Amino acid sequence: MSDPIKHECGVAFIRLKKPLEFYREKYGTSLFGLKRLQLLMAKQLNRGQDGAGIGIIKLDPKYGQRYIARKRSVSKNAVADMFNEIKIKYDSLDPEKVDDMEWLKDNFAYAGELLIGHLRYGTHGGNSIEHIHPFLRQNNWMSRNLVLAGNYNMTNVDEMFQHLIELGQHPKEKSDNVTMLEKIGHFIDEENELVFRKYRNMGLTHLEITEKIKEELDIENILKRSFKNVDGGYNMVGMLGHGDAFVIRDPAGIRPSFYCEDDEIFVAASERPAIQTALNFKQLDIKELQPGNALIIRRNGTVKEVNIIPPVEKKSCSFERIYFSRASDADIYQERKKLGKLLSQEVLERVKFDFKNTIFSYIPNSASTAYYGLLDGINEHLNIWKTNEIIKLGNNASQTQISEIISILPRLEKLLIKDAKMRTFISQAKDRDDLVGEAYDVTYGLVKNQNDTLVVMDDSVVRGTTLKRSILRILDRLHPKHIVVVSSAPIIKYPDCYGIDMSRFNEFVAYKALKSLLIKNGLEHKIAEAYEECKRVILLPNAELRNVVKDLYDLYTDEQLVEEIKNIITPDDLDATVEMVFQSVDNLHIACPDYKGDWYFTGNYPTPGGIKVALRSFIYAYEGRTERAY
Repeated sequence: MSDPIKHECGVAFIRLKKPLEFYREKYGTSLFGLKRLQLLMAKQLNRGQDGAGIGIIKLDPKYGQRYIARKRSVSKNAVADMFNEIKIKYDSLDPEKVDDMEWLKDNFAYAGELLIGHLRYGTHGGNSIEHIHPFLRQNNWMSRNLVLAGNYNMTNVDEMFQHLIELGQHPKEKSDNVTMLEKIGHFIDEENELVFRKYRNMGLTHLEITEKIKEELDIENILKRSFKNVDGGYNMVGMLGHGDAFVIRDPAGIRPSFYCEDDEIFVAASERPAIQTALNFKQLDIKELQPGNALIIRRNGTVKEVNIIPPVEKKSCSFERIYFSRASDADIYQERKKLGKLLSQEVLERVKFDFKNTIFSYIPNSASTAYYGLLDGINEHLNIWKTNEIIKLGNNASQTQISEIISILPRLEKLLIKDAKMRTFISQAKDRDDLVGEAYDVTYGLVKNQNDTLVVMDDSVVRGTTLKRSILRILDRLHPKHIVVVSSAPIIKYPDCYGIDMSRFNEFVAYKALKSLLIKNGLEHKIAEAYEECKRVILLPNAELRNVVKDLYDLYTDEQLVEEIKNIITPDDLDATVEMVFQSVDNLHIACPDYKGDWYFTGNYPTPGGIKVALRSFIYAYEGRTERAY
C-alpha cells in the first residue's frame, strides 16, 4: 500500500483441555501453551506492531497463590521481547523442579491453562503501556476477575459511558477499552450476586457458595446484558478468574474471528492461517464465529457457540481481504488475485493493448498478489488476441508469421524496490518531505526513455501523499512517457470507525478531489449546506439517520472524481503524464462475495453509530478540527 494505514488489532486465545503434565509428556515441553501462543501472535504481526500483551489464568490454584499473570510491552519487537523475558524467568527456575507440574504452577507465573494474546496498532489513542491489552478488572472473589482483550472500536462510547454513570459507577476514563471492561464487569458482579443470594437463602456456607458460583455463573446472560445497545465492530476475548472464558463477535460480522478445537486444545484467533500454522489444524476444521454469536468456554473445558445479539445483514470488512489479513489464507489469496484480474480489461484498454511499449509492475509488498491476478487476466486477453491474429493470417500463414505473434509477451518487471526505512537528523518539514519515499528505490535500465508506459498496481489509495511526494517522482526518474496507477480497491470516500485508522475526511484524497470539483464548478456553497444538514441529522433518532455526505459525492461521477484525484496526486514538475484506474464496487463484491462491508467506498454503514461517525467527521472537517469522530 502506498499510503500506510493502521488497524487495530489482532487477538489469540488458547484453552488447554488437558493437565499440563500431558503436554510435557507428549510434546516434550512444560510451556506448550506459551509456545503456541507466541506462534499465534507472531503469525498475526501484520495486525499490530505498536505493542503486545498476554494474559494467563491458572485453573484450581492454591489459596494464597497468584492465578492471573499479565505481561505487556511497547518495545519495537514487543512479541519477541516479551516472550524472551518470560523464557529468561523460566530458565532461572530450579532445573530439577521444573518438570514437577504442581511446583511449576506454584512458582512460575505463566504456567496456566488459559492464555490470551493481543497485538496492537495505536490509532488515535496513545501508545503507553496503559493502552496495551489485555485489561484487568481485579477482585478478591475469583469469579469477579476479568481479563479482556480484543480487536474492536465502539462508536457509541459516550452513550455507554453515561450508562455506567447511571449504574452508579465512576469510570476513570472515557474510552471503549475501559467502558467495555467496566460494563462487562458490572454484569459479572450482578450475576455473582444472583447466584450468591440463591444459595445463601438455602443455607450454604460462603465457601460452598463460591464453588457453586464457579459452576453456575451464567456467562451467556452476562454477555447478553453487557452487549445490549453496543454499537461497533468487535472480536473480543474475555477470561474470568475462575476459568470460564468467552469469544464474542459483533452482529454484522465486521471484525473477523476464527476458532478450532480438538480433545487437547481450543484456539481462537483473528486470522485462520495463524491457527493452521501454530496448531497444524486443517483448513476445513477451522470455523468462523458467526455474527452476533459467542463461544462460551467453561472451566470444565466444554465449548458451545450461542447467539448473544440478533445478527443483522452480514457486512464483514472487505479491507481485511484487500489489505490487512495475511494473503497466506487460501481464500484471501484467490480473492486478491481476482481483484487484479477484474481490472485487466480496463488496463489493457487504457494502454491500447500496446504490449511492446508497456511495462507492468506493482508497489511492494502488499499489492503483489493483486498484481499476479492482473497478469493472469492480461495473459488471457493476450491469448485471445493471439488466436484471432493467427486466424486472420488464413491458411497460407507462414511459420515466421505465427512465431512472431506467439512470441509477444507482456513486459513484467519489478520496478519499485522497498528498502528499509532510513532515519534522519533533518528536522525541517521541507527536507523531511523530500525523504518521505526513502523506503523505495527503482530498478534502472528497464524503461525506454520517453517511450514506455508504466502500469503500477497498488492495493488502495487513501491519502495519495506517498504517491505524490514519493512514488511518482521515483518512477519519473526512469523517464517513462506515461504512468498508469491501478488500485485494486475502489475509491475510498468515507471514514472508517470499526478498527481502521481512516477517520478524518480531510485526509482522504477523494474528499479533497470532491471539494476541488465543487469549487471549480461554483458549488462551494454545497459544502456549507451539507455541514448544516449534518448538524441537524446527527441529532435525529437512529431510525431517521442518513449519510448526508453521499449527497455531495452524488453530484459527480466516479470518472470525474478519479480525474480530479489524478490532478491532485500528480506533481507539477513531473515529466511523465499520469492516469489512474480504480476498482469498481461491483467488482469488489464479485471478488470478495462473502465480505460485503464496503462503507469506506459507498458510505453504507452497517450500524447507526457508523453513520453518526461519518456525519461527525464531516462536521469536524468543515470546522477544521482534527480529533477523532468517535
